[in-house]
Amino acid sequence: MPVLTQAAGYLVVIGFGVFFSVGMILLSLFERKYLGQVETSESFSTANRALKSGIIASSIVSAWTWAATLLQSSSVAYDYGVSGPFWYASGATIQVLLFAILAIEVKKKAPNCHTFLEIIYLRYGKATHLVFLVFALLTNMIVTAMLLLGGSSVVSSLTGMSVEAACFLIPVGVIAYVTFGGLKATFITDYIHTAILFIIILFFGFVVYATSPLIGSPGKMFDLLSDASVLNPIKDNQDGSFLTMSSTQGLIFGIINIVGNFGTVFVDQAYFQRAIAASPKSALPGYLIGGLCWFSIPFFLATTLGLACAALESNPAFPYYPLRIPAADVSAGLAAPTAATALLGSNGAIAILILVFMAVTSAASAELIAVSSIFTYDVYRTYFKPQASGKDLIKFSHIAVVTFGCVMGVLAIILKAIGISLGYLYLLMGILVAPAVMPIALTLTWKKQNATAAISGAIGGLVCGLAAWLITASKYYGYVNLESTGGNYPMLAGNLASLVCSSIIAISISLMKPDDYDWSETKAMKPVDEAPTDLVIDGDDEATLTKASTIAYWASVVMTIVLIFLWPIPMYASKYVFTKGFFTGWVALGFTWAAVAAATATLLPLVETRHLFFGIVGWKGAHAKSEEGLSGGGGETAVADSVGGKFIASS
Repeated sequence: MPVLTQAAGYLVVIGFGVFFSVGMILLSLFERKYLGQVETSESFSTANRALKSGIIASSIVSAWTWAATLLQSSSVAYDYGVSGPFWYASGATIQVLLFAILAIEVKKKAPNCHTFLEIIYLRYGKATHLVFLVFALLTNMIVTAMLLLGGSSVVSSLTGMSVEAACFLIPVGVIAYVTFGGLKATFITDYIHTAILFIIILFFGFVVYATSPLIGSPGKMFDLLSDASVLNPIKDNQDGSFLTMSSTQGLIFGIINIVGNFGTVFVDQAYFQRAIAASPKSALPGYLIGGLCWFSIPFFLATTLGLACAALESNPAFPYYPLRIPAADVSAGLAAPTAATALLGSNGAIAILILVFMAVTSAASAELIAVSSIFTYDVYRTYFKPQASGKDLIKFSHIAVVTFGCVMGVLAIILKAIGISLGYLYLLMGILVAPAVMPIALTLTWKKQNATAAISGAIGGLVCGLAAWLITASKYYGYVNLESTGGNYPMLAGNLASLVCSSIIAISISLMKPDDYDWSETKAMKPVDEAPTDLVIDGDDEATLTKASTIAYWASVVMTIVLIFLWPIPMYASKYVFTKGFFTGWVALGFTWAAVAAATATLLPLVETRHLFFGIVGWKGAHAKSEEGLSGGGGETAVADSVGGKFIASS
């Protein structure tokens, strides 16, 4: 029985959509009328390539916080105990950290590109471009499908609202504000969404670990989880305990999670879009800060609501006591909403509904603008109208946003109808898109990769991954259907085969006949609209990027080793089961990390634009000064780089 009324569901879905849409429309009109800002194809798709690290970090946090970040992370906490939140967080953080390397390479080697596919086209030609165009769009379709599957399931579960209606209505508001504001709109709404996400997550943390009469402290949570380990022991966990990192299924999930999320970062134009939009000095800190801030969201939320759901099953006051939540509901991502409702009633349901809606719409806006850029620059401009003007590209971008937004809803309904859940699609995504990861990474970092290697690696990896997935399901379960192919072992085999085989193929063929690309074509790319959007990398910028590249390699690799090996593996191998004191420290770490991340992601952009609030005596359209502020120079700081406007503060 839904906790909330259908009216509440429609109010959240439509009300917030209208709020953000109207806000962006009014901001756009204000800028055009009073600040003299003219929308160009460059500002629509790249935000003039001058955003600072704070807003880049906040945007990455928002774009990477999917419905799955909130729902699937809590589901694996419910299924595998404390290892689930850790493996979800670490297994999806390292990709953003490592992507900092590609972000720097994009700024160095193609400072005026609009998409990563443009680089592939110039380097390898039409055939390779078309192959990776398919992988890129497939990635965007999978991500948006997961967003809507998770979001609509929660809305329907809590309010009784039709799943079909939720799938169609959730994208409507996003379509409106992205159409009016472009990439700038996604950054503004990303910032607002990030602030709301952290507020609600910290609120749930206070409730579960401080005020709830059902739990109320880490010690009480420990006691309930200890009881739950006896009532509902977890298979393949040390002593069946929820309180151990020694979880075989948790480790398997972690590996699948790592592989899959390489695909949905390295093959997703949304992350390249943020690298393109960043100023040369801001790309590296933006991605490193964003990745570390994001870690806290699934780690702490799942350690809060996912574990609470499992803990409450040993409490007679819990609605499901003494049974577990149906597996289908867990796969649909309903562990977190169930816990929130049990702890806070309708207030908890409203909070989780807003939380999920913020995650779905912010990530959806990133996907919409990414797909719009791909269709505009890699389909329309490349194959249909190479001499298209800026106005032509803006018009087509608007059409692409609206079209893909509608397709999103239809796709989600189709997947729901054939029985594919959020959890199933999350595990499957790596098999389908990870084969493109290594060829794309080598395109930007290794001059020896050739076109044949890139194509063969992507297609060969996909074939190997699909074969390993289906063969393992057949051998392990004896049959092939949705249930068997959704098992951890078939998914593990398929994900690993996709990524490993594609890497071996791409590297081997390149070594047989190495290329020697010099990047002159990509460096010579020009923006569609005339200067000042033309980003020229001068000597100072070149030195900054070279230094940033070195730091990116070392910092991202070291943090990856810590998060994937040095931290979890000794805990897994030792078969350690948490004591009450250790669990209390584990919770305190998560809470502190979330609080620091919240402060960083919300305050850093404001600090960077502090002159907007201190000393503004007017706003001017002084574009030259704006650009100076955007790139981080001078005593006058332009607010435009964080909020997309043309505000200039007097020093």
